[in-house]
Amino acid sequence: MSQQVALVTGGFGGIGYAICKALYHQGIQVIATYHHHSLESAQEWQLEQRKNGFDFDIVHVDVGNFASCEQMAREVIEKHGKVDILVNNAGITRDRSCNKMSKEEWDIVIITDLNSIFYVTHSLLDGMRARKYGRIINISSINGQKGQFGQVNYSAAKAGIHGFTKALALETAAHQITVNTISPGYVETDMIMSIGEEIRNKILAEIPMGRFARPDEIARVVVFLARDDNGYITGANITINGGHYML
Repeated sequence: MSQQVALVTGGFGGIGYAICKALYHQGIQVIATYHHHSLESAQEWQLEQRKNGFDFDIVHVDVGNFASCEQMAREVIEKHGKVDILVNNAGITRDRSCNKMSKEEWDIVIITDLNSIFYVTHSLLDGMRARKYGRIINISSINGQKGQFGQVNYSAAKAGIHGFTKALALETAAHQITVNTISPGYVETDMIMSIGEEIRNKILAEIPMGRFARPDEIARVVVFLARDDNGYITGANITINGGHYML
């Protein structure tokens, strides 16, 4: 069998980077997307990863732009021939209470965190259907399940991912494509650690396990869902939140 190929959006970030490394350790060719980095800085990142033992490929894409996603898919398919595993991980926040939130803050989060799931998946789905194989893994959030003050945009986007996942799982099951969602709680990334200590400690006090998740703990679940022998799991949402929120 030819080597599997995985595309991870937002692959340079804390969770995305952990996912890239975990998939690479499984012998998978990993392609990490980037947007805000320049080509030069992205190539520097790639070179640094090679020095660390990770031979990642990189590709530029604006996940919030449909045409950019289609172009990215053409470049990837031309170079690698296929994408077996898609991890929709890219996302942003623009926190503000609803009455103070601007239309621009609403739109950019919905576009980047929800519309992108459709844009990127749509660009690669026909290839998966033709090969009758695929693993699509969407990274949502605990706040898409329980909501969060100041995050009507983010919570709406992340909740929408659940509906997208279930509907697409139904559409693609006959083509042996699985579609699942992972909903992490608070993860020990630069974004969380940049929150003020008082607020961070308040969040921590609400988590029964008494700590934040590590990025590699999210990555291991991605690897689990991406495995060939887990082809009967589809339309599911796996929560990783240390007991912070239980349905």
